[in-house]
Amino acid sequence: MPKAGIIYNEIKPVACRVAEELKDKLISRGWDVSMTSGAGGILGYSSPEKPVCHTPIEQLVPVGFDGDMSFVVVLGGDGTVLAAARQVAPCGIPMLTVNTGHMGFLTETYLNHLPQAIEQVISGRYEIEERTMLSVQLLRDNVTIWEVLCLNEMVLHREPLTCMCHFEIEVGRHSPVDIAADGIIISTPTGSTAYALSAGGPVIAPGVPVMQLVPICPHSLASRALVFANTEPVTIFPANRERLVMVVDGNAGCYVLPSDRVFMKRSPYVARFIRLQPPEFFHVLREKLGWGLPHIAKPSSM
Repeated sequence: MPKAGIIYNEIKPVACRVAEELKDKLISRGWDVSMTSGAGGILGYSSPEKPVCHTPIEQLVPVGFDGDMSFVVVLGGDGTVLAAARQVAPCGIPMLTVNTGHMGFLTETYLNHLPQAIEQVISGRYEIEERTMLSVQLLRDNVTIWEVLCLNEMVLHREPLTCMCHFEIEVGRHSPVDIAADGIIISTPTGSTAYALSAGGPVIAPGVPVMQLVPICPHSLASRALVFANTEPVTIFPANRERLVMVVDGNAGCYVLPSDRVFMKRSPYVARFIRLQPPEFFHVLREKLGWGLPHIAKPSSM
């Protein structure tokens, strides 16, 4: 019996309704279906009153989800996709992402196209696009006390955000650099069109094997975005007296004390996206962000 999964945004009624309808439809056609919400991929935020709890990355895989699944349908917006990627990446399950939100930058199709998309996936008429993920670890006294898979970016800043911080950063075996800024972002190519873009970083095509470091409101004109090979691990030492806040993909985070360090590297797990058409990154940039649109008014010829 073929297996499929459904991950949905449990706070959106339309996603809940469509998830139940899709489950019944697949079961009627002989599929074994497991269903869960995307909440399992949202680790939440630690607080000073609640010690950080180390949840190994592999333990986020939902019950009933495994490598035998043909595909998983993700119903939600970009936040649900980011959470679902953490839930299924360790099993290598490809995701058909369906937009029930607003921007839907990471989604492949819309609800009104879901019936056709499911038929196409069941018949095997699709491609798989792999996106790099990062492993992010918070180390305290050389012990991992928090870790998470990252598809977009890791952001490290102080509370409130407008306070300047100092960071000592080691990229691979290169000499450490010191950056003074409101915060820093380490992003994947997928995340280059998210927070990193808003902070002045470049857009990076998904298949380029790099990471980027983007200072947030740097104190120096010399501190600008840096793109480097994703084979290089990154270690960040917060050179501050106050604790910092680390946020990963906008829906998982923890506090970072002055004596802690953050370690990041390319994960062996990747996010696998089902593409119903050959991937066309420039088209997505134009459709979602308006990049490269022709000018309506052009200068008249002399």
